[in-house]
Amino acid sequence: MDDAPSPAAMPSRHFSLEGLESARLPVLVAVPHAGRDYPDEILLNSRVAPEILERLEDRHADMLLPDLKHLGCPTLVAHAARAWIDLNRAPSEIDPQMVADAPRTAFAQPSAKVRGGLGLVPRRLADHGELWRRPFAQSAIAGRIAQLHDPYHRTLGQALAGLKARFGCALLIDLHSMPPLRPEGSAKPPQIVLGDRFGRSADAALCDLALRTVSRAGFEVALNHPYAGGYVLDRHGRPARGIHALQVEVDRSLYLAPDLKQPGPGLSRVRTEIAHLVRTLADDMLRADRDPGLAIAAE
Repeated sequence: MDDAPSPAAMPSRHFSLEGLESARLPVLVAVPHAGRDYPDEILLNSRVAPEILERLEDRHADMLLPDLKHLGCPTLVAHAARAWIDLNRAPSEIDPQMVADAPRTAFAQPSAKVRGGLGLVPRRLADHGELWRRPFAQSAIAGRIAQLHDPYHRTLGQALAGLKARFGCALLIDLHSMPPLRPEGSAKPPQIVLGDRFGRSADAALCDLALRTVSRAGFEVALNHPYAGGYVLDRHGRPARGIHALQVEVDRSLYLAPDLKQPGPGLSRVRTEIAHLVRTLADDMLRADRDPGLAIAAE
């Protein structure tokens, strides 16, 4: 659990935490990858057009949140672009090729995502190659961690701890969007993918309820494939302590226009169903907390 001042006292231009003080539900929905703030340092060093960098975004995923305010569900939204720093990567997941003034031996063995170019600071996209004209100074990357990554996760941890203290349990929904998936064999591709780090970040009963709720809403749904969650769930999901974390990936074609750039006619439906999912999971958690025999209560 993170120690420090109350997150309500830690405003940041890099992210917005809203609704925590007035929360009526033990659920917080966070959106780490929809930021559209591109500092000049990024644009001047980019080898590709801005619209290519935008492909790293979970395009307009933050527009799925408005209905949550009326439920009393707090939200945490990052404003900085994922091209600047990826909040779903560990601070150690630095691609050595992104650092101008440090030996590769200064970094941990790269993970598969880092090797693929999608580390803490993304380096390349499969369809477009290298993103940057030159690597960044190690001090610049350290500054991004200190100014954005650390405060974001400290705020998130404190907010979840506050909800746990108030309600006896807490749930983080780490909300993302994904490109439309291709079918595998004869099965329809999932439109929504839930991730719980293969059972490590959330109680199984809670995850099962989420799967049933999404399916009953008429969406094709999958668990942990092809997205099981990342650093956010690893850091903040502590089901044994009553703090659960689920990643929710939503097919962008469900709420964006056919060009996958602007909001589309499905936006209202997806907003409504996200709110319904939050309400359903919150009601179950609160019921379980009142009666530990009902399954997923805080331990």
